[in-house]
Amino acid sequence: MSLMIEEPLLKIEHLKKNFPIRGGVFGKKIGGVQAVDDVSFEIQRGETLGLVGESGCGKSTTGRMLLRLLEPSEGKIFFDGKDITNLSKQGLRKIRGQMQMIFQDPYASLNPRHTIERILEEPLIVHGVKDKEARKKKVLQLLETVGLNSYHTNRYPHQFSGGQRQRIGIARALSLNPKLIIADEPVSALDVSIQAQVLNLMKDLQKKFELTYLFIAHDLGVVRHISDRVGVMYLGRLVELANSEELYLNPKHPYTQALLSAVPIADVDYKKERIVLQGDVPSPANPPKGCSFHTRCPLAIEKCSIERPIFKEVEPGHYAACHLHG
Repeated sequence: MSLMIEEPLLKIEHLKKNFPIRGGVFGKKIGGVQAVDDVSFEIQRGETLGLVGESGCGKSTTGRMLLRLLEPSEGKIFFDGKDITNLSKQGLRKIRGQMQMIFQDPYASLNPRHTIERILEEPLIVHGVKDKEARKKKVLQLLETVGLNSYHTNRYPHQFSGGQRQRIGIARALSLNPKLIIADEPVSALDVSIQAQVLNLMKDLQKKFELTYLFIAHDLGVVRHISDRVGVMYLGRLVELANSEELYLNPKHPYTQALLSAVPIADVDYKKERIVLQGDVPSPANPPKGCSFHTRCPLAIEKCSIERPIFKEVEPGHYAACHLHG
């Protein structure tokens, strides 16, 4: 008897996003920035996939394309077995409740003129919950779920701390019982002590509601605590993808090795050599030929400047785009 292989909740194939560069009096297109360049991965149901990289590597752009907040230039997006790449606005609205986003800056993403009750009610109204009492009951449930009290409903965003505002953002994301939540740097604007509280809350909610996360961050230390698998992006491309423990213990790509060497370790007796990368990140408007990392890579060989490495499986479940693992 053959075993059924469960279909991933989210699958993207060869995703690309090009932003035009315009100049001159008439704003003609004079070039382009390849913000996301041929990215493919899957997220299984109930899994947390961490997506990390330096600012400008394309990770947030990828997250926004998955929700179609940005339109892909090329590639395919499959959600729950359906191709949503070219869905109409009406078609998207039907599945939008199943895909939600938690933003980096909780204050900027909450309307300062609305009370918390109004903010949490809004998605329910948009998706057709007409019963006012049912909405009010749901709002109180959401606040309780994220560790806030019912008397918070009539307050405004500015009356809360950063950690509390992010809890409100999480509550809003949960309001329509989503299957997938894309968390775009959800703790980077918070104090370290508050970061741990929010991460623990997200892990608890994942178990309680069987959520699937795409967790976008630049801090590999934060990602390790919440992710089942981790993908590393550099200059719009995915350069490594592996199980979380495997990636931290056995990184294959020189860029991942450099990032991990900069993560602080609590053990004072443990000595590790810091890998300092030379030069700056190249401009995405004019990326280098071959491997995009070769201009800064301490292990680069001649082939790296000529031929773009293929993103492939180098060990079971461990993928990398590097000629050293050909």
